[in-house]
Amino acid sequence: MTTSSLPLDFSLEELWMPFTANRAFKRAPRLLASAAGMHYRDVEGRTILDGTAGLWCVNAGHCRPAVVQAIQQSAATLDFAPGFQMGHPASFALAQQLAALAPGDLDHVFFANSGSEAVDSALKIALAYHQARGEPRRVRFVGRLRGYHGVGFGGISVGGIDINKKAFAAQLLPQVDHLPHTHDLAHNAFTRGQPGWGAHLADALEEIVAARGADTIAAVIVEPVAGSTGVLVPPKGYLERLRALCTKHSILLIFDEVITGFGRLGAAFGASYFGVQPDMMTVAKGITNGAVPMGAVIVRGAIYDSVVNAAAESGIEFFHGYTYSGHPLASAAGLATLALYQSEGLFQRAAALAPFWEEAVHSLKDVSKVVDVRNLGLVAGIELEPRAGAPGARGVETLQGCFRNGLLVRVTGDIIALSPSLIIERAHIEELVDILRGVLQRLP
Repeated sequence: MTTSSLPLDFSLEELWMPFTANRAFKRAPRLLASAAGMHYRDVEGRTILDGTAGLWCVNAGHCRPAVVQAIQQSAATLDFAPGFQMGHPASFALAQQLAALAPGDLDHVFFANSGSEAVDSALKIALAYHQARGEPRRVRFVGRLRGYHGVGFGGISVGGIDINKKAFAAQLLPQVDHLPHTHDLAHNAFTRGQPGWGAHLADALEEIVAARGADTIAAVIVEPVAGSTGVLVPPKGYLERLRALCTKHSILLIFDEVITGFGRLGAAFGASYFGVQPDMMTVAKGITNGAVPMGAVIVRGAIYDSVVNAAAESGIEFFHGYTYSGHPLASAAGLATLALYQSEGLFQRAAALAPFWEEAVHSLKDVSKVVDVRNLGLVAGIELEPRAGAPGARGVETLQGCFRNGLLVRVTGDIIALSPSLIIERAHIEELVDILRGVLQRLP
């Protein structure tokens, strides 16, 4: 496909695309025109099997009528309502349902517009909580190498992707440490589910505590499963040990569930799947099935109470928020999406499909240049041996080759990440793996 062959009457030049090699893309664009269920259709009319739920977000499948109708009705009835000193019923209803879905005493919800905003909000909530409790010295955050927490300055700071930080390093948050990541092919290659090696890596938090002092650390933030850096599955016992250490030192534990939330692992949240209770969760993506931008922080009631009760009754307790927090259209989409998840049993469906998914993706083990396959729930990472002198080239070629053959995948360097919608059928899984195998086998 070339720019000149596109049946379009607009230019590609003016748009500065995010996280995209703009010049290369505009020489050979991949443009999607419509979507339904498990498929996209591009501008040339080709059907593309969606192997990534859009961008980890369309968990219930594309253009579901119930979600579409809810958005249309809201747009025609209440297009916008201010969230500062005002409110509207749908945002309260959605918060109530999210609190009921979340595990344990995670029962209060602060709305944002994306995962990036949710992370920055959670970090601010952590600081506000410790200030309210009379521990203002707790300002340090601990993230993890190869972690991704969005693109706000806070999220980049606690994240662990060097290339994301390089251009902004001079202005990132100064008091941040990082745990080691858990990915080690020497011990864990081709593991099905959680690796057996690596729980001890959580003990690095003790080293940070010894060096910095527990009374300076506000929160630890990790993804239950790191998605954007290539599907890094936590070792057995790792999250449990991290929880115990945070409890021991009165440090808040934040789970970034932007990817693992809303059924991706076969449970409502990663915290539910692993049986590990964080103090806060950040969510986005699947909260509205990707149809309207929305993010949220779900917090323990004790955190909310500490911050709110520390202020005068008529005063603003938390000086933070967004114009579009709890937007009416997003709230309507969220309510319709949660109803779909429940009525169609999509979380349970993902759990039931997970063994078939595991067998299918691990059938790629013997394909040349595949050095690892890892999976959990309905997510998988296929890691390729980097080409000498050209790291990431095979990943890009796989993305392009799959699209030419009717499959959308996501790549991070030389890792292919797969995360289909929870409505996927076994025939779709077989088609996905067959297309991917053919593309991989042709890689130089």
